[in-house]
Amino acid sequence: MKTQAVSHLPRLDRVVACLQQAVNDGGPLPDLEALAAVAHYSPFHFHRVYRALTGETIGRTVQRLRLLKTLQRLGRSDASVTEIALLAGYDTPQALARVLRETLNASPTELRADPGLLERHVAGLSRPASGSTAAAAPLSVEVVTLEPFEVVAMRAQGAFDDLDGAFGLLFGWAAEQGLVEQLQQLIGIPVDDHRELPAEALRFDCALALDATIPALPEPLQLRRMGGGQWARLRHVGSYSGLEEATDRLLAEWLPASGHALRDVPLHYHFLDDPEHTPEAILRADIHLPLTG
Repeated sequence: MKTQAVSHLPRLDRVVACLQQAVNDGGPLPDLEALAAVAHYSPFHFHRVYRALTGETIGRTVQRLRLLKTLQRLGRSDASVTEIALLAGYDTPQALARVLRETLNASPTELRADPGLLERHVAGLSRPASGSTAAAAPLSVEVVTLEPFEVVAMRAQGAFDDLDGAFGLLFGWAAEQGLVEQLQQLIGIPVDDHRELPAEALRFDCALALDATIPALPEPLQLRRMGGGQWARLRHVGSYSGLEEATDRLLAEWLPASGHALRDVPLHYHFLDDPEHTPEAILRADIHLPLTG
């Protein structure tokens, strides 16, 4: 599947070069909108596409490049470890030593004393860590047209596995309004990636699609318009916590060779089963990725 993403690699190389320049200069990092422009990607989906195609987040790339620059200074400069630590943005040489021990299992002194070890780590940090090489079944993706529809949505903040509370509040409101029988779909709209943020910072919009006229909504519920246009649809079977990895595959393996581009609206999940009544191994959800034209 790697050959499918080859045409995208020059775009990603430009992003990494831009970040590398910022790290080398010690100046402010470009924001996501600026990086998306460098790569000629939509700012709306840039961070997801970048992670899917590189295997790491922008933040992880910056950390890797800073550490790479530090090792290069260790090998090519007579500066003290204290000077190198401060140039790399660490408050103390002890902070740098701790990072090197945690990530490379070596101290600055050990790396300087062993040029071969230092060069191996420099080579390893020069590229993203490779992901799993395990064979995976080919993706079965449909391109479908969705008619616009409205949902009653509520933003949840917290662990991905604790979304039941937000859906419970939505169901409680629907029951009070006598609308439970009109429920058509359970929709999830990921705002953040649960692999990138601490649980307390994760945002996720939970929503119900109802076959009924929606009455006035109390806060924090809100009416949102979904669908419309073309979408790539991929069915995920298994734990719902695996939806982000499945979305990565859709972006990295299917999208580059599909001839489609992403549209600036959120992707969404259509949950087909209730985790409280369906074994985790056979839970189903459809991932919908918005496409242009």
